[in-house]
Amino acid sequence: MLPLDQSVEFDPARDMQFFAALPPRPAVYRIEPRTEGARPYLRCTADLRRSCRRVLAPPKPEEQTSGNAAAALQANRRPRLNLRDVAARVRYRLTGSAFEEMLVLYQQARELFPDSYRARLRLAPPALLKINLANPYPRCYVAQRLLDDEGFYLGPFPSRRAAEEFAKQFLALFKIRRCHIKIRRDPNFPGCIYSEMKMCLAPCFAGCTKPEYDAEVARVEEFLSSRGESLETELEAERDRAAGAEDFERAATIHKKREKVSGILRHLPELAHRLDRLHAVVLQPAAAEGAVAVFRVRGGGIAEPFLVNFRELSAQPRSVETILREYLEGGATEESDAGPLADHLSLLARWYYSKPRTGEIFFPEGASGAAWPYRRIIRGCARVLGPQALLPPGPSAARSAGDAT
Repeated sequence: MLPLDQSVEFDPARDMQFFAALPPRPAVYRIEPRTEGARPYLRCTADLRRSCRRVLAPPKPEEQTSGNAAAALQANRRPRLNLRDVAARVRYRLTGSAFEEMLVLYQQARELFPDSYRARLRLAPPALLKINLANPYPRCYVAQRLLDDEGFYLGPFPSRRAAEEFAKQFLALFKIRRCHIKIRRDPNFPGCIYSEMKMCLAPCFAGCTKPEYDAEVARVEEFLSSRGESLETELEAERDRAAGAEDFERAATIHKKREKVSGILRHLPELAHRLDRLHAVVLQPAAAEGAVAVFRVRGGGIAEPFLVNFRELSAQPRSVETILREYLEGGATEESDAGPLADHLSLLARWYYSKPRTGEIFFPEGASGAAWPYRRIIRGCARVLGPQALLPPGPSAARSAGDAT
């Protein structure tokens, strides 16, 4: 957990010294009351000093009378909140980015308000695609709850509507059911329009065997797990066989289907992965000058940040790539926060789909999804730091600087 690691005691008689001790920088802060059991005031701000002055400075004369407060309410203006008489101290943490601010605020709110933090943060559930593998005849649909039911989950998507649209398009490539009924395998069942159009294997009236339906579900799982690569490879091999047999008409038909698959995959966001394979690295500016905060995403969970301070690397005989490799591949990688996975997915989606989006994100490469693009990550660090930040001198850093250009 990212703590509020700095604290300043508040004394109304010495408020000017108190405000001077607060840096005018972005932060997440908590005003703790003197009364035991009272709820603290939790906020994030772009200017800590200004924000604390707003709620802790002496009220203006016109705000001290109840008549003016009532007039403000009648004019649909909320009276200014003032915590000067109840505040004991301010705890805060300086943040270097909106991503870090969002994560710190979430952790603090979940600790202070465990029953209402989602509503306070307006944290919507993540939009996911689910294959309910516990059902004898699974189907794929949009879900916004993560259950411990061994289901297949893919996401997060920017919205439920986006997930539904992608599901509608890619399910046209397969023949698993889309209905909500309980499958009884009754030959007298009339079926539905999808079975009439040969777009479903129709297990409802025993149009296929159970192994045949399971094989089609496995193809859907592999398609989503590989982000379409499995079907593209299958169609390319089939097209090459048709061309080798000089069946050019069939090869052209398969090629058009291959292009259709590519068009559908363009609507699959880069963030949407099978959840147990949702691994990434998020780069953000750190609160410390000349440093980058590296957030590891493992299985959708966001880990504590790892700080790479480029101004201190001159004293280390290791390159930036070596440091990143030790962090990402070593056994000492920080574990994700103990919060619910659905919350982490919502936070990740909120940042990733925001416009404009600050920071950088990188996903593993290679067929196994285990190879990190270190050169691209180092170049991303240079972009996050900006042109004014200089890499430290030295042979190892010079080599990293060459990678970052």
